[in-house]
Amino acid sequence: MTEIKDLEPKILWKYFDEIRKIPRCSKHEEKIAEYIVNVAKQMGLEVTQDKVGNVIVRKKAKPGYENKPMITLQCHIDMVCEKNKDVQHDFSKDPINAYVDGDFVRAKGTTLGADDGIGVAACLAMMEWDGEHGPLEFLFTVDEETGMTGAFNIEKEYIKGDMLINLDSEEFGSIYIGCAGGANSDIIMPLKFEDRAGKGLKITVKGLRGGHSGVEIDKGRANSLKLMARVLYNIDARVSKVEGGDKFNAIPREAIALVQVEDEEKAKEKIKELEAAFRDEYKRSDPDITVVVENADVNKVLDKESNERVIKLLMALPHGVLAMSQEVEGLVETSTNLAKVEMDESRMHIVMSSRSSINSALDATLQTIRCASELAGCEVKEGSRYPGWKPNRDSKLLKIAEEVFKNLYSKEPEIKAIHAGLETGVIGERVGITEMISIGPDIEHPHSPDENVRISSVQKFWDYLVKLIEEIAKKW
Repeated sequence: MTEIKDLEPKILWKYFDEIRKIPRCSKHEEKIAEYIVNVAKQMGLEVTQDKVGNVIVRKKAKPGYENKPMITLQCHIDMVCEKNKDVQHDFSKDPINAYVDGDFVRAKGTTLGADDGIGVAACLAMMEWDGEHGPLEFLFTVDEETGMTGAFNIEKEYIKGDMLINLDSEEFGSIYIGCAGGANSDIIMPLKFEDRAGKGLKITVKGLRGGHSGVEIDKGRANSLKLMARVLYNIDARVSKVEGGDKFNAIPREAIALVQVEDEEKAKEKIKELEAAFRDEYKRSDPDITVVVENADVNKVLDKESNERVIKLLMALPHGVLAMSQEVEGLVETSTNLAKVEMDESRMHIVMSSRSSINSALDATLQTIRCASELAGCEVKEGSRYPGWKPNRDSKLLKIAEEVFKNLYSKEPEIKAIHAGLETGVIGERVGITEMISIGPDIEHPHSPDENVRISSVQKFWDYLVKLIEEIAKKW
């Protein structure tokens, strides 16, 4: 059986084979950081570590290239540690049991750690590489997977680079040039109830597909809370309870409401009409939408004022794609997700999750939510914010990256951006770098035990990275 360290390019795979043996679950990166520091010292390179554990290494330029701009190569050193239930594996000490399977490297029953282990190995290999280059800087960040702690806490004085190449993409042939920033809005509405024991209805909206509120918001999938708001508005309901959604980054798939109505049969008939309308509107994205109505007992309902504020606010709050990018065709620029509603005896809590690759557009979205909510008598708090990375098709780094790719592979790379948060956006904002791209090999099913990396794409990725570093040194 072929050993991982014998794969091509050997300079990269030998480091991947080493780091797969080192524990590096998110928030437990001490041993992998120590390994990187030791490798840098053995090579005689400048190395430091900041207060949160990020490792920064610098390599002097080859003679004749000293005055060229410094390139920062960036990756994250943590991995998602997941395993199948029937697998005995202790991530705190056991090496990843990786193996070669045709054109793929996989792991036996656990995550492989190619995300971002290949990026880490590429940085270590580039530290050793002896080609033509200007000054190089290597930024190894911690805890990307569970909070981007390293990126959020990097201090400007540690980073000297003039441009940044992130090595954490998962599609060879794609160059990423942007991502969304975001922030959550927590909306609190005080409520008043009145006793009204009697018969009522339990309404359930279900059968929706949901999905990630960033990368799948463009699929046009239904939001169960928005559908429920339409039901409540159209049947003249007095609400006892309404709730739905779970995580801020997921489009809600189910919602329930407990209500009283003046005319039960008329309400049920209207709900049937609405269910048919929903199925017609979302016949492609959510063909299994169902609105279930059951008889239920109700003890209390919202008073008239609270009832009106609840229903009208749920109707008024935005959801979905708000704007498309003018720089990258097909990319969502700005969106918001009505993510969660819960209610207790004194208040309703709503969570909105908004994203945009343009900070001013994110500001406007948050302000829209605040204005609608405050008109409904609510208190609004905005959570911690992560910055976006606005795509720039006129980037000098991008133009060189495109040219190098085309010369190597006789085709144009795909220029992409993602409607979700990336370390690149955070680092660029914190240290003031604007020339940035993100590249990587083909990695499938990251964050799961099915994770794999395509061996042939790693060779192409390395060849491309080497040539890109050389061309920047020659042409910048």
